[in-house]
Amino acid sequence: MSPRIAKSRDDASRRARKLTETLAWLRLCAVSGQALTVAAVAVVLDLPIPLAPLAGGIVALAAFGLFAFWRLRQPWPVNFPEAFGHIVVDIAVLTFLLYCTGGATNPFVSLLVMPIALAAAALPLRYVVAVALLASAAYLALIPWHLPIPSLHATPNGRFNLHVAGMAVNFGVTAGVLAFFISRLARALRDAEAEAQREHERALRDEGILAIATQAAGTAHELNTPLSTIRTLLAELRREQAGGPLAGDLDLLIGQAERCRDILRELVAIGRRQLAGTPQRLPLAGFVRDCESNFHLLRPEVELRISIGDDAEERIIEAAPNLRHAVINLLSNAADASLAAGSSEIELGVVAGRNLAELFVRDHGKGSHIAPGTGTAFQTSKSDGLGLGLALAHATAERLGGDLTAEALADGGWLQRLRVPLLAADNRRP
Repeated sequence: MSPRIAKSRDDASRRARKLTETLAWLRLCAVSGQALTVAAVAVVLDLPIPLAPLAGGIVALAAFGLFAFWRLRQPWPVNFPEAFGHIVVDIAVLTFLLYCTGGATNPFVSLLVMPIALAAAALPLRYVVAVALLASAAYLALIPWHLPIPSLHATPNGRFNLHVAGMAVNFGVTAGVLAFFISRLARALRDAEAEAQREHERALRDEGILAIATQAAGTAHELNTPLSTIRTLLAELRREQAGGPLAGDLDLLIGQAERCRDILRELVAIGRRQLAGTPQRLPLAGFVRDCESNFHLLRPEVELRISIGDDAEERIIEAAPNLRHAVINLLSNAADASLAAGSSEIELGVVAGRNLAELFVRDHGKGSHIAPGTGTAFQTSKSDGLGLGLALAHATAERLGGDLTAEALADGGWLQRLRVPLLAADNRRP
């Protein structure tokens, strides 16, 4: 099954479930209102209505309502035919109750319109047409076939007054129920559409990341040979310039070449661990110190301050291979922002909660490196940037079940918070 078909089925299931939930709650209100109405007509107005059939219909609807709530608690998905079946049951019971109380002359007969409105808000067109035809057929059948409702008074004027009062109550009930439940259903559908849009944006971002990762794998393979040549030549030059004026620069170049070699090796190791699906388990504090060590090799000109919470030494994190790169990307962005503002200081801290680890990165810049939105697009405001850092960090956080947020600080700079899940609190380092 293609991802597009699976996503379409998930959306349909969400819509059908939301409609079924709305019908369940509406059915609960209907049972309560019907019971009160029958009691008021039989006791207060003292009209000889068929209590036994009416009570049986209300009890049957209440039993079906309990079944609907039980069904919604089950794990299997709800589909459109099932939601349509719930509407059919509601129309059938309402038709029976109207048959016992005057049929089409009952002022509450317009309640047959409500299932059509609910179906139109969530079901496909063929189901809406079927519901409309069923409700219309029920209305037409109630015109010749029904039990007459007794009049409140012997005069026609009394009957008219009773009908008008029933119409007024019906109008208020219909308006209130439609306003509440239709707006609730429409809001749920809008939320589902917004979630579908976010899923689409994430899919586009992941496709871009996959393309970049594929290109990076080929580039890493091609870089290995020239990098080995560079390392060999630098080593020879270092021996020739031992004690010379270029010795310090050559040492720096050798260190950077070694760093490039380590990065290529780490890419290979990351690929192997990703294929094996085995994230690395290590103490949270150790993970932060490892990020610090890697960042110092990458950006030795930046002063990185570390803050580690008390519980971080004991808590264990499943560090996926790309999590370390996400943190280093955030640190590199923060370093660029601080340096652009004339400062070489950034901060990295970690706090361990009950289920989440919160890593925060603070810079002393102006925040121009942080693209607006959620980081789904490869955008950057830096002239030499690729726009990948934030996108990769967001993708990593979401893939691990966490999130990434950013906030401007009152005293200048930005604070980025990366939250990722921890292992269970009782799974601590021995």
